[in-house]
Amino acid sequence: MCGICGINWNDSDLIEKMANILHHRGPDQKGTLIDDDVSLGHRRLSIIDLSENGRQPIHNEDESIFVVHNGEVYNFKDLRKILEKNGHDFYSNTDTEVIVHAYEQWGQDCVSEFRGMFAFAIWDSNKKQLFLARDRIGIKPLFYILDIDKFLFASEIKSILLAPQIKKEVDPISLYYYLGYEYVPAPLTMFKGIKKLLPGHTLTYKKGQIDTQRYWELSFTNTRRDENYYAERIYNLLRESVEIRLISDVPIGAFLSGGIDSSAIVGFMSQVMDEPVKTFSIGYEDETYSEFEYAKQVSDYFGTDHKEILIDPYSIEHYETVLWHLDEPMSEFSLLPAYIFCKNARKEIKVSLSGEGGDELFAGYERFIASKLDNYYRILPHTVRKKIVSKVIDKIPPRSQKKGAVNILKRFIEGSNYSIQGKQMRWQYFSNLDEEKKLYSKSFTSQIESLNSLNYIGKYFQKCNIQDKINKEIFVEMNTYLVNNVLVKVDKMSMANSLEVRVPYLDHIFVEFCATVPGYLKLKGLTTKYIFKKAMSKLLPKNIIQRKKQGFSLPIKNWLRNELKDYMTDLLRNSEIIREYFDIYYLNKLINQHVKGTHNHSHRLWALMSLEMWHRKFFSD
Repeated sequence: MCGICGINWNDSDLIEKMANILHHRGPDQKGTLIDDDVSLGHRRLSIIDLSENGRQPIHNEDESIFVVHNGEVYNFKDLRKILEKNGHDFYSNTDTEVIVHAYEQWGQDCVSEFRGMFAFAIWDSNKKQLFLARDRIGIKPLFYILDIDKFLFASEIKSILLAPQIKKEVDPISLYYYLGYEYVPAPLTMFKGIKKLLPGHTLTYKKGQIDTQRYWELSFTNTRRDENYYAERIYNLLRESVEIRLISDVPIGAFLSGGIDSSAIVGFMSQVMDEPVKTFSIGYEDETYSEFEYAKQVSDYFGTDHKEILIDPYSIEHYETVLWHLDEPMSEFSLLPAYIFCKNARKEIKVSLSGEGGDELFAGYERFIASKLDNYYRILPHTVRKKIVSKVIDKIPPRSQKKGAVNILKRFIEGSNYSIQGKQMRWQYFSNLDEEKKLYSKSFTSQIESLNSLNYIGKYFQKCNIQDKINKEIFVEMNTYLVNNVLVKVDKMSMANSLEVRVPYLDHIFVEFCATVPGYLKLKGLTTKYIFKKAMSKLLPKNIIQRKKQGFSLPIKNWLRNELKDYMTDLLRNSEIIREYFDIYYLNKLINQHVKGTHNHSHRLWALMSLEMWHRKFFSD
C-alpha cells in the first residue's frame, strides 16, 4: 500500500513535496521519476519484496515505461509466469512490476487481468501519455485535475493542492450533495475542479486531453439454483478470497467485531495460517455501543491472539486529525473509532483483513428490512401517515442508547418520509429534502436551485434494469454508499496509520458470483443475509450467526448534549462557511431541540461541525 502522485511537466521540487505529504501512506521508501514531459512521485509501504528492488517508480526492460502503484495485485505470481513465457524479464519479486509488463503485453486491456485493489499510473514515453486506472470496486482512491494545460493526479487531494497553479474553492454542488448524503459522491470532490476517478475506470492523458473509459461494471443476472449450491459456492469462494489475501512479507492480522462478516474472515484465516491469528476489537464504556463480548467469543472459539482497544475518552483534536486525512468532510460516526483502531493495531501488524462489503452484498443493513416493510406501511392513506403517525412519533423523545424500539421506530417513520421515486428509498441518508432546504441561506439556494438531488442516487436505480428489487437496491448500495463512504473510511483511516487493509468480500470474482444469487435468498422474510448465514453455518458458532447487527459507531448524539455541547454551539455559531451557506436562525432551532433531547439532530449537526472543522483546516491559510 502506498501513495502516488504525478504531474505533466518537469518539476522535481513540486513532485518531491507532493510525495512527501503522502508520507503516512508509505513511510518505508520514496522515489521519483523526472522527465521532460512528466514527474512521478511515490511513497512506499513495503509489504511484498521488502528490498530496494521494490522501490518505485518501477520500469520495464528498456526503461521506456514506468509505473507508480498503490495497492495489491493478488494474482501477480500467475501473471508473472505468463509474462515470462512471453519473454518479459523481471528484476524484482513485486506485484507492481507485473503491471508494467502486463501493459507492454496487453496494452490498456491489462487492467482486466488484475485481481486485487489498486490505483496506478503508467508513463509511456514512447506514446508520450499517462495511463491511470482504479480497481473495479473502488477500494483504492485516485484524484485528478486538468487545469488548462496542467494535469495532476494523486492518492490524496492534499497532494494536488500543493501545486501553486491550483486555486482552492468550495464546490457548492458537492456541498449540496454532502448535506444530503453525508459524503461527497464521485466523481465530485469538495474542491471545485478536482475529481475522483470512478471505480472500474481508466483515464488516459495525452496532448492536453483526458479520456476516461469504463472497463468493468457489476451486473446482476437472474438465476435459480438450489440453496445448497449457492451456500457451498459462497463458502468456497470466500475462503479462496481470504487465502490469497494472506500473501505478505510482514505481520498480518484481522479486525474482529464479533459480527458474522469479520468472524467468517477470522475463521478462514485460522484454517489457513500456521500460527494464531492476531485479532483486534474495539469498544466503549457505554456497553450499548460496544462489541467486546461477541469478539471475545469468536476469539476464544478460534484461539486467536486477541487485543481489545477501548475508545473512551476522546478529544476533538483527534477528529481534526481525521479530517485532515480525509481531505473533504464526511459525517460518518465511525471515522474516529476506525482511526484509533488502526493506530493501535499498527503497533503489532502492518496488514489487516477486514469485513467491509458483506452487508452490501447480502442485504445486511436494517434499511433493507425497512424498505421491505415500507411497502406495507404505505398501504395506509397518506394523510394518516403524515398527519397522525408521523406527528405522534415525532413527539416521542429519542432514547440515549444506540438503538431500542423507540429509536428504530422513529428512524423508520423518518425514512419512509424520505422516499424517492416511489419505492426507491433513502434509508441510508439522514435528512428530509424539504427540511434541508430550511437550512440553506438565500444565496446558497440560488446557486443550487437548478439541481435535483435525485440525479445522483436516482440514476443508479434507473441504470439497473433488473426486476429483482433487493438486488436492485444492492446495486445502488455498491455504487453509492459503499464506494463513497465505507471504502473511503477504510482507506483513509488505515493509511493515516501506515496500515494496509484488505477486504476479501470485495474480491471481484466473489462479488460477481454474489450478483447471481437471487435477492429473496439474501433477505428472506425479515432475515438479513440469509444465504450467507447458511453458508457460514459450518464455520461459525450458532450464536454469532444469529446475533443482530450492531455496527461500528460513536455515541455522538449523547456527546452533543453533554461534553461537546458548548464546543458545538461555539463552533457553529461562529463559522464563516456556515454563515455563508446556511440559515443561522434555523440552525439555532436544531441545536436547541437536540440539546433539550426532544429531537435527534446528531447527523445533521455533526455534518455541519465536520464541514466547519474541515474548512478551517484547509482554508485558514
